[in-house]
Amino acid sequence: MTNERKFYHILVVDDDARIRELLQKYLVDNGYFVSIAKNTDQALNLLNEIECHLIILDVMMPGETGVQFTKKLRTMHQNNIPIIMLTAMGEVDDKISGLETGADDYLVKPFEPKELLLRIQNLIRRTIKRVQDINFGDFNYNLNSKVLFKSSEQVFLTHSEGQLINLLLKNSNSILSREYLASSLKINERSVDVQIIRLRNKIEANSSRPKFLQTIRNQGYIFRV
Repeated sequence: MTNERKFYHILVVDDDARIRELLQKYLVDNGYFVSIAKNTDQALNLLNEIECHLIILDVMMPGETGVQFTKKLRTMHQNNIPIIMLTAMGEVDDKISGLETGADDYLVKPFEPKELLLRIQNLIRRTIKRVQDINFGDFNYNLNSKVLFKSSEQVFLTHSEGQLINLLLKNSNSILSREYLASSLKINERSVDVQIIRLRNKIEANSSRPKFLQTIRNQGYIFRV
């Protein structure tokens, strides 16, 4: 598990800056990528830009609560992200509500950081299926973690780019129409073209004739591996 942590990105959502920073440092020291947000609006913006594999979410925050945010996420495209809720000692009702709306686990504050680490590891084991790697050229892509490496360097992908490359590589060597991609990704066809260009620039920016992500005239796109 330790060697695999480099693949996983954790989002910490808490209005307490001290808790955010302590958790970020502790989890980074233990090999994870970590982003932080002080409220659910920031968290949602981050989720639209990054591939997140687990959320640590405080229950009681100003504005939208952790319970309300969990319910919202479970109706959106982020509905499969594991969520660990952080609750105060007396928030029994909120803890139950959180689990009922889709949280996967909870911890009562104050808690031992090692216990949180164990719960993260257990959730990732349960929710991230066996590693599925696809290799093409100098690149390696993991279908489950949605992480792309070129040689030993990670290539940053936005959430939209991760969704797109995942769909293309699951159907590698098959032509996918713009209509199919737009429908599957829930975006319009022009947005498909924009995302294709952005993804291609990250994979083969200096190539005048793309080798991997190719456009098939009047048919769509194909990812050759």
